[in-house]
Amino acid sequence: MAGNKGLEQLIPMVNRLQDAFSSLGLPMTLDLPQIAVVGSQSAGKSSVLENFVGRDFLPRGSGIVTRRPLVLQLINSKQEYAEFIHCKGRIFTDFDLVRKEIEDETDRVTGSNKGISNIPINLRVYSPNVLNLTLIDLPGMTKVPVGDQPPDIEVQIRNMLLEFISKESCLILAISPANADLANSDALKISKEVDPQGLRTIGVITKLDLMDEGTDARDILENRLLPLRRGYVGIVNRSQKDIDGRKDIKAALAAERKFFLCHPSYKHMADRMGTPYLQRTLNQQLTNHIKNTLPNLRNKLQSQLLSMEKDVEEFKNFRPDDPGMKMKAMLHIVSTVAQDLEKAIEGAGSEISTKELSGGAKINRIFHERFPFELVKIEFDEKEMRREIMYAIKNIHGIRTGLFTPDMAFETIVKKQVELLKEPSLKCVDMVMNELTNVIHKCTEKMTRFPHLREESERIVNTHLREREQKTKEQLILLVEIQLAYMNTNHEDFIGFANAQQGSENVNKRKVGNQVIRKGWLALHNISMFKGGKTEFWFVLTAENISWFKDEEEKEKKYMLPLDNLKLRDIEGGFMSRRCMFALFNIENRNVYKEYKQLELSAENQEEVDSWKASFLRAGVYPERKLDPADEAATKDEAGSMDPQLERQVETIRNLVDSYLRIVHKTQRDMVPKIIMHMVVNEMKLFVQTELLALLYSTGDQSALMEESAEEGQRREDILRMYHATKDALGIIGEVSSSTVSTPVPPPVDDDWIKANEVSNRPMSNGPPSPKNWNRGGAAPARPAPSAPSRMAPVVPSRMGPSPTPVGNIPFNLPAPLIPTRPAVGGQGGPPNIPDRPSIPTRPQ
Repeated sequence: MAGNKGLEQLIPMVNRLQDAFSSLGLPMTLDLPQIAVVGSQSAGKSSVLENFVGRDFLPRGSGIVTRRPLVLQLINSKQEYAEFIHCKGRIFTDFDLVRKEIEDETDRVTGSNKGISNIPINLRVYSPNVLNLTLIDLPGMTKVPVGDQPPDIEVQIRNMLLEFISKESCLILAISPANADLANSDALKISKEVDPQGLRTIGVITKLDLMDEGTDARDILENRLLPLRRGYVGIVNRSQKDIDGRKDIKAALAAERKFFLCHPSYKHMADRMGTPYLQRTLNQQLTNHIKNTLPNLRNKLQSQLLSMEKDVEEFKNFRPDDPGMKMKAMLHIVSTVAQDLEKAIEGAGSEISTKELSGGAKINRIFHERFPFELVKIEFDEKEMRREIMYAIKNIHGIRTGLFTPDMAFETIVKKQVELLKEPSLKCVDMVMNELTNVIHKCTEKMTRFPHLREESERIVNTHLREREQKTKEQLILLVEIQLAYMNTNHEDFIGFANAQQGSENVNKRKVGNQVIRKGWLALHNISMFKGGKTEFWFVLTAENISWFKDEEEKEKKYMLPLDNLKLRDIEGGFMSRRCMFALFNIENRNVYKEYKQLELSAENQEEVDSWKASFLRAGVYPERKLDPADEAATKDEAGSMDPQLERQVETIRNLVDSYLRIVHKTQRDMVPKIIMHMVVNEMKLFVQTELLALLYSTGDQSALMEESAEEGQRREDILRMYHATKDALGIIGEVSSSTVSTPVPPPVDDDWIKANEVSNRPMSNGPPSPKNWNRGGAAPARPAPSAPSRMAPVVPSRMGPSPTPVGNIPFNLPAPLIPTRPAVGGQGGPPNIPDRPSIPTRPQ
């Protein structure tokens, strides 16, 4: 790695990324490659980190001392000093002051009651005694709260540790004391939870010098007990007595080296133990880890940058201290709101909801489903209509018996029915107004940053809407009064008197064919096994019957019910049910479905139920109308005394009224949506586009309108800082990746083939050793190179060993290879001279 400057810059690159995001003063949300140090209290975490630096700089004391994550960046430098990210420009050469600053900064965020926080402290240490390395010192795990600590301090610390070590980009430095049972190690336990295969965990065993006499940690350090993929490293820290006596760390490292060299259980692996070896191992493993996670990190940063582009676009034209930019921002926001309103009504918006109808789609539903439903609801029951016609005819004839059908009866009934059109027409305006108010409120969400501007804009637009609402209602009332002013019995669609008499026999049969009116899901409550239960079916309503199927494929039909003599009634749902229910029943009190007198149906909401009711009305199934007992008795009496002539007159007037009302209803269904669109919807869009901005300017205090709320101001600052930090981070990664030439790590090698090769190569002992027989990590054998080699020299492995070592029984100091096709020249006994251009030897089969 020493020859690859790109790889050497990987750890400093991650340091710069951590600085970029830690300067925001927010918890670290980016998965940067890093090493997290975990362990229980008094496991020796602080001593390990201080041994790396060679200085006493970490807070010490009883109980929990590390209460905020400490991002420790070790940087190899000729000078020795430290600096904090939150103290830019201040250099610490006295490491006692470093300790005090850590304590003060911790108390500033967490207070002095031993609380914890996940906002990191970034400390950078420059020293000639360190390798480039970045570690995160996390609070030690504890069981019992101390002092003013909250009762759930154990859970808080555990959650903080999991927040860091759960990320796949994080290596785990699990520190466990040797004088405690490794099976009870808190560090290994929590590491095993997030890294069950041990792929990211590096084990560190401390306090080896404090183990009971006659015991050792050899099985642990040789990775035989609780093995980890990255193995264990043994450490001997200073004792508390050494710390109190201010023992020099360099002397402590020398004593550590002596301990491993002299201890009978550890001396055979002394070169793989101790603080210097741990530091080199962490440097190498962190560098390789960064190199492996770099592409994924770049992708995450790019995704994060793209997700913030939209928010940053809103803030681009805003400067809190520039009135001109405030006015420009207000112009931009109002223009955006006008465009969004236009898109919401016309249905061309960029954000299209897939969960519910809104804006123009909901207004369309009001025009073509809800409003026709309200119109159909006012149609009288057939018996009620005939009774009114009979009364009108008799009252017009007075004391005389009429011979002819009176015109005034027709006009009286029609006027009464037309008068009823006012209520559904005005209700349609109310429904559209309610939806427009919701659309305006949603479109002005872009003004959330400026609450005064949003409040004033909504006030102005809603005031204008109320004015237009009043004028629209006046226009709709005028439309009904126009219909009442003159009965046009010469209308081309009006059946006339002669046709009314001829069509009296089949007047009630207005359906043509068995056309499908509606399909959809409804819940059927009658067939459930449990009281209050339901089963969903796919219902198909036609002009003659209603059927339900298992699903929308309509292959398995469950039942088909004719619509003859059916009516609708509302019913209440169960105690725990939130569904809206209605029922179909037979007016002759017959069973509708199996042994049930009514078919109980329900939908998710009232709007869906109303839509189904409107469809039933189109199929001729009307709501139940309850008459007073006195009226019901009178109806029976009058019906019983009706003579045949009067009955023919009633039938004729009934047909004429029905024909004329169809013409009026058709006109009303056509004109009401047009009037509302012209006088409310289109007028509101034009008002927002042309007059809203002028009225906002006319308020006289634009600066007050453009004042940000405290929450939105903080959000804007955070988003902008995060955006620039992410952009800088991508630039940093781009710099390193463009200059880094990575060397692939050799795959694991199985050494069992060496013995097999020894046997097979014995007859070839006079020949040159094959490069395949070199031990991985060993050096190439030294041999004289011929002036004209017969074949390409073997590729030398990228990582050279300390000195050439033999493989098996094959020595490296072999003589030059014999040339089998040429006789030896010059004397006996010495190796033959090598010709200038040797022939290519043939391999033995």
